[in-house]
Amino acid sequence: MEHQPFSYHTLEELTAACAACGVTLPFSKDLSSLKAPLAVYGREIPNRLCIQPMEGCDGTADGRPGELTMRRYRRFAAGGAGLIWLEAAAVDPNGRANPRQLCINRDTAPAMATLQAQIADTARGAGHPVPFTVLQLTHSGRYSKPQPVIAAKNPYLDRPGQTYKIITDEELDALQDAFVEGARQAKEAGFDAVDVKCCHGYLFAELMGAKTRPGKYGGDFEGRSRMLLTTVRRVKEEARIPVTVRLNAFDEIPDPYGFGVKKEDFRTPDLTETKELVRRLRALGVELIDITAGNPYYNPHVNRPYDIGFYRPPVHPLIYVSKMLAAVKELKEACPDTAFLCSALSWLREFGSLAAAGGVKDGWFDLAGFGRQALAYPDFAADLLEQGGMKREKCCIACSKCTEIMRDGGTSGCVIRDKEVYLPIYRAGREGKPPASSRQVAEHI
Repeated sequence: MEHQPFSYHTLEELTAACAACGVTLPFSKDLSSLKAPLAVYGREIPNRLCIQPMEGCDGTADGRPGELTMRRYRRFAAGGAGLIWLEAAAVDPNGRANPRQLCINRDTAPAMATLQAQIADTARGAGHPVPFTVLQLTHSGRYSKPQPVIAAKNPYLDRPGQTYKIITDEELDALQDAFVEGARQAKEAGFDAVDVKCCHGYLFAELMGAKTRPGKYGGDFEGRSRMLLTTVRRVKEEARIPVTVRLNAFDEIPDPYGFGVKKEDFRTPDLTETKELVRRLRALGVELIDITAGNPYYNPHVNRPYDIGFYRPPVHPLIYVSKMLAAVKELKEACPDTAFLCSALSWLREFGSLAAAGGVKDGWFDLAGFGRQALAYPDFAADLLEQGGMKREKCCIACSKCTEIMRDGGTSGCVIRDKEVYLPIYRAGREGKPPASSRQVAEHI
């Protein structure tokens, strides 16, 4: 079924569209499953709703949280979600994806501690339990600026004219030390857990698909998973902080460069290796995994179904909402002792709460994550848990303008629902440029 923007006013209309697309989503009008706490790492997440990691590109030049960073997380904390998964913080300043990406090190840790304290204080002040917080640790790999660092050449991702440095095994060995140190600083700053980021084409995720890479960190599954598994083990043992992973279930990049896809059809997930990776992570003590997919620089419709964007996706957005939820369901069935967090609910607007509730109730996943929705509607959890549902007039409209701001070099937020702050930033970045929706689809789509 071809791409269509969201146009549904009732659950019946939406379920009819699901039927027309040949997909099933776990809608439930009973929202009680989302109010239940979840125990992980000897702690309790107070409810099943999560703010997903969404970069604001609004840190300082040296990687500390900026004024807009603090504002964003205060708004999240006041909104009542039980888990706040903070955005990527680079463990190496050379691994930042943008010049205002957060960093976690000895110099920035005091400011990160202030951010964590403001989250806790704001939640208490709003009458909510203090949320469980996860700080995402990252190296941006091929998306690092100014020098991209890659695991292996990839004809689908390499940009013409771009100079790439292939990271050596010895450099990967040393990078593990940086992750351990970043995790130590995150613990000192008061975060409940850290995430060793392995998604969306960044370094660890690219290694998982690096079948053409020689040496101990490439080739077969043992080699490709070695960097992630070794880093997770070392962080747990040496930093002594709970470790989570935001993990691509599949990336929808053709073999032999992709992960979690069928060799004969890269648009069809094959989660055989993903399941084995989850089992090994669980054996290392990873109790919680945040599942996502795709690469926002290559196929953003995979992990972020949208109505307006940089190109027109090849199929209806419901196909990719379903594909994401089906993947996390399959992983949960294969690895029932791991807690899973799902993604891709924001496109559903207020009906995302019904899919979240049904997914938790029916055992598809344990926690429901909202990313763009949280930028537009930071108090969605409070409305859902206390007032019985989300309000359409406050929801994200999947217009992709928060992403356009980042691509234009600005600080990201919701241009529609938080326009007093972000509309001027958006307009300044767009000046003299064509509308994003007019750009042509890439050849691979």
